[in-house]
Amino acid sequence: MPPPADTSLAYTPPDGGWGWAVVFGAFISIGFSYAFPKSIAIFFKEIQDFFDITYSEIAWVSSIMLAATYGGGLGLALNLQPSVIIIGKYFLKRRPIANGLAMAGSPVMLCTLAPLNQLLFDNFGWRGSFFILGAILLNCCVAGALFRPIGPTAGPSEKQKVKQAKETLSENPDIGTVEKADPGDEEEEDDKDCCENFNKFLDLSLFKHRGFLIYLIGNVLMFLGFFAPIVFLAPYAKHLGIDEYSAAFLLSILAIVDMIARPATGIIANSKWVRPKIQYFFSFSIAFNGVCHLLCPLATSYTGLVVYSVFFGLAFGMVCAMLFETLMDLVGATRFTSAVGLVTIMECCTILLGPPIGGTLIDKFGDYKYMFIKCGGVMVLAGTFLFIMNYYNYRMISKKEKARKKHEVGNKDAGHIRTETEKGNITNMENMQDGHEAAPLRSEEGELKNEANSTAEA
Repeated sequence: MPPPADTSLAYTPPDGGWGWAVVFGAFISIGFSYAFPKSIAIFFKEIQDFFDITYSEIAWVSSIMLAATYGGGLGLALNLQPSVIIIGKYFLKRRPIANGLAMAGSPVMLCTLAPLNQLLFDNFGWRGSFFILGAILLNCCVAGALFRPIGPTAGPSEKQKVKQAKETLSENPDIGTVEKADPGDEEEEDDKDCCENFNKFLDLSLFKHRGFLIYLIGNVLMFLGFFAPIVFLAPYAKHLGIDEYSAAFLLSILAIVDMIARPATGIIANSKWVRPKIQYFFSFSIAFNGVCHLLCPLATSYTGLVVYSVFFGLAFGMVCAMLFETLMDLVGATRFTSAVGLVTIMECCTILLGPPIGGTLIDKFGDYKYMFIKCGGVMVLAGTFLFIMNYYNYRMISKKEKARKKHEVGNKDAGHIRTETEKGNITNMENMQDGHEAAPLRSEEGELKNEANSTAEA
């Protein structure tokens, strides 16, 4: 297994403290962002009858809302993405648990909104219900107020320093003079700053990151079948002749199981046995989700739909709890903001098409089972793809790591040999130097003897 992604930040995340208030705010914001587009499926049957439209046409309501949320449109997108990103700013060691708790907001809100929507519809109709739900969504403003900025204090940039110096000199001309900058240089600096700012928010170099590309392809494929079953669950129950409140209660059952599954998955994913292999765990969760959908057509009674809702809630919660944690595990905390932006933009296309394609299958065959089979098959394929490609990615990283260590050992040995050689050369040079210095001494001794002999003869 490869080492974990680089999570080095310019500061140390507190892993607690005010971070738990941030998790609570993210719990509310993420809950409304995910639950609202799903819970309005309660009104689909009545809206469909009112406007006399097909299943594929009514499915566009949720799919457009979800796609705009993921693609950074307005409204719910302003709730979802900041909530997901800020958790990574406050948590590092406990990040899987924090993500699991925050993502649990979706089932909690869905569990509440599903029966509430049916109650509102019975008393105010679908138009009045949407008006009241809009007022309830304003609570996200209070949740967003809990998101305090965190990180190192950034000093003034060089450009700001030059500007401040110019302003100081204009106020106090006796201090000195400032050279006038070339206008062309300022334009180049502005262009450079613009490119740097764009790359800061959407780091396009991530498309060269093998792990990121594997995650992106697998998730884009997965979302073709991720939301359609939950959108059509209540209409499917009504199609089988189940009453409205019992049909709405299926979403509540799913949400209750989902509510337990998300934090539990976060705790399991944070364990020392699973966290190094979290990509495999995520792949299994997606495939397990698909198997549930493939078996759903066997449920033709309310009891069968309750069993399906339980397993669907478990699988759905497992995927959602690890959806962003696995991405951060691949790219690291410093590049996570850009990665989330790029992933959600790419995913919005399949999110937009998933429910309408399912609705088209219902309109064509007059049966819901083909929609569930399509969604199940796509998700099993996505889970299998992620498992195989992550295995390949880990093998490549492990091979690269071994090659790097081998290269370091080779360099160390070469340095050792070079050091020994240098020591030998120094010794030889000293010996040569000693020999060279000794020769003149012997020569001088001979000359002294010759001089003594000559004196004696004289």
